[in-house]
Amino acid sequence: MMGCLPTKQVGRSTHSLNPREAVALAAETSCENVDLPDFVNIATGTPFTVNEVEALYDLFRKLSNSIIKDGLIHKEEFHLALFRNKKTNLFVDRVFDLFDQKGNGVIEFDEFVRSLSVFHPDAPEEQKAGFAFKLYDLRQTGFIERHELKEMVLALLDESDLNITSDAVEMIVDRGPHHGIPKFCDSLRSQRSRHGCLT
Repeated sequence: MMGCLPTKQVGRSTHSLNPREAVALAAETSCENVDLPDFVNIATGTPFTVNEVEALYDLFRKLSNSIIKDGLIHKEEFHLALFRNKKTNLFVDRVFDLFDQKGNGVIEFDEFVRSLSVFHPDAPEEQKAGFAFKLYDLRQTGFIERHELKEMVLALLDESDLNITSDAVEMIVDRGPHHGIPKFCDSLRSQRSRHGCLT
């Protein structure tokens, strides 16, 4: 191990460094082969610029090392990042499952970027509508069933600490778009034009 220095002996905190500096420091002070993600390749197919992907890498590093220091975002870290708690919530679980595109129980950096791209202002409306539809299609049947919509509404209300009557919940659910993808997309488009959501 000649020329290798354990990273714990380095005086600088890697949290204060930008992604390139952190990787360079790790490469200098460790015997491990450390590579930056291929920012250009990851940005391809998303509306993000390479600079935006580099900035997302900094955020990803913070999230992926908040509880388990392995460079992957685990469900507990995702909960903590979104709601500052580890409380189980159906809404957060669904978003995590959609971000975990490989279905391996963790979110890798490329999945993180590709999933966040749906929220970019330049992302196509169909992509945004598709993400929203998948979020509510709990059983992945291609339809949003009434009970799925109700589960999600209750989860969102629970997380936001809103207390509304069961009659109000039923009214929300009864007016909801628990139909197939085309009707749901039409509903989302009309909601966006009226309320500016999904931008």
